[in-house]
Amino acid sequence: MTPGAASAAIPTVTTGAPPVRAGSAGRVRTAVDRTAAGPDGSAEPFAPTGRTVAPSPLDPGASRDPHAIHRTLREEFPLTYDPLLRAWVLSRYADVATALTDTRFTHGHRPGDPPCARAHVDVDMAELRSVTERTAYVLALRIAERPQADLVADFCHWLPAGTVAAAVGVPYRDMMRLVRGRAAGALAGECGGQIAVREKALASFLGNVLADPDQVAALRDAPTGLVAKAWAESLRRDPPVQIAVRRTRSEVRVSGGVIPAGASVALLVGSAGRDPERFREPDRFDPFRDDPGQLTYGSGFCPAVLLAGLEAEYALRALFTAMPRLRLADGFRPDATGLITRAPRSLIVRPGG
Repeated sequence: MTPGAASAAIPTVTTGAPPVRAGSAGRVRTAVDRTAAGPDGSAEPFAPTGRTVAPSPLDPGASRDPHAIHRTLREEFPLTYDPLLRAWVLSRYADVATALTDTRFTHGHRPGDPPCARAHVDVDMAELRSVTERTAYVLALRIAERPQADLVADFCHWLPAGTVAAAVGVPYRDMMRLVRGRAAGALAGECGGQIAVREKALASFLGNVLADPDQVAALRDAPTGLVAKAWAESLRRDPPVQIAVRRTRSEVRVSGGVIPAGASVALLVGSAGRDPERFREPDRFDPFRDDPGQLTYGSGFCPAVLLAGLEAEYALRALFTAMPRLRLADGFRPDATGLITRAPRSLIVRPGG
């Protein structure tokens, strides 16, 4: 669904919704009068004044900086139909949280939601903690003597897969070949595909910590509870999954109007996590905040959720133990990209300071 570069002539998009013109990121697109019928044939309940329509989360440029688009959607278009997504779009925290938990919406597979636990075999938590710790330290020691390293390629890419491989007894040499299929499923049921999501979440977490020397100092020897808060805070601010899709079972009233029954709904998880109506200073990474709340994972038991938290904790401990002076390379700042999933593509660090 990633859109290509904008052409010189802006094309008209039609999907049964009011005809609109695809525009560039950050620019409100010109369209017909917003009193036109919605995709279900009803009058649109979210029509603003004037002759403008909402920007799309898939507009060109959104991969680099979706936050301006999200802000416009939250403030001016809390409910809108997006022809590119072919779905109604929700961007406010209260609405997205409702759609992820309310039975009036069909539920996709979100690790930690109630149905998730039924898919799993028995899990030995002590063993998971042990293999996660061991894998993290092995990976950290491999890069500790280098003058420069990329934590995404050399650490984040390997830790989630390596932890699962160790937990199910897959030999190291076969790790990447097997762990994303049969081996992962043996441990985590339907959550086996979460390995790639955990990679991205870990990259964002380490980027958030290392980008601020004060956070490095606070978390270097932090107790488990504080690391867990920092992990949840990173999931709020920079969720690995930016857009989740659900469908309504019946009509649902949300901010801005009513979504018809049987409609596809795109939930902007990344926008919800930065909603100022829910969070103070939402763009700031603050492990000590007293108004936490992440939507990536549900609150129930799930090996994928447990492993993600353990990987975040032992990643920090292993990296700071093996490289006490670890820091970002001079002039480097984490740069997240992605539309559906999002994370830094690289984290260039100086292991020796």
